Amino acid sequence: MAGFKPVYRKELYSFFASPTFYVVALIFLIIAGYFFFSAVSYYNILSFQGMQNPMWREQLNPTEMVLRPFFMDISVIMLLVCPLLTMRVLAEERKTNTSELLFTYPLSDTGVLLGKFLATLSVLFIIILGTLPSLIYFGTLTPLRWQIVGAGYLGLFLLAAAFISLGILASSLTENQIIAAVIAFGALLLFWVIGWSKAFTGPQMARFINYISIINHFENFAKGVIDIRDVVYYVVFSTFFLFLTLRFLESQRWRG
Repeated sequence: MAGFKPVYRKELYSFFASPTFYVVALIFLIIAGYFFFSAVSYYNILSFQGMQNPMWREQLNPTEMVLRPFFMDISVIMLLVCPLLTMRVLAEERKTNTSELLFTYPLSDTGVLLGKFLATLSVLFIIILGTLPSLIYFGTLTPLRWQIVGAGYLGLFLLAAAFISLGILASSLTENQIIAAVIAFGALLLFWVIGWSKAFTGPQMARFINYISIINHFENFAKGVIDIRDVVYYVVFSTFFLFLTLRFLESQRWRG
């Protein structure tokens, strides 16, 4: 994996030196903050009602009323912002004609691709971790099960890896960053909503559709459940699309 470290450092510098990162991070945190504020406000209203009605008090559950909706909301925001982060990863190299130069250096193709992938994943997860102070503050107001919070962030990390792997493949297909973002968003949206069609298929096809639905595997993490089958799904998903990207880049070099 020669070349991983220099490419990783270069990509991190490119992200932090670009205004795109700060705009995406600001929009992400503002929207996430709004969703979190809405969930906490609703929980707060029910808490006041529970002081007068013991039956309401028994139904109060910060995991179901705040944490799970919050993590699901973040996954939706990621669906929107991931294409913005991945659109330039390889498309910019092709547009500036530096991709051929990059892959002719004494660097392995795998090292270059993994450097770009992990740098983008690191940047996105740094943005996601910007939501953690809100949960820490909420934890000072009501008891939280932090293992559920940890499972939620693990799920977000794996989901981000899956999103980014597909986004990088889209970025390798064109030199136009806007087109790359549109392709990535369309493909991710398809994997997101494909589970909705299982009601119109037979039992076997419904199980298959339910398995390949990218959001169905995240729901367990949002509940605080870590299922090895969900972890394997995201690892295989990410590896598969990185493999396709690598094969496409090699075919482009072969064609000259």
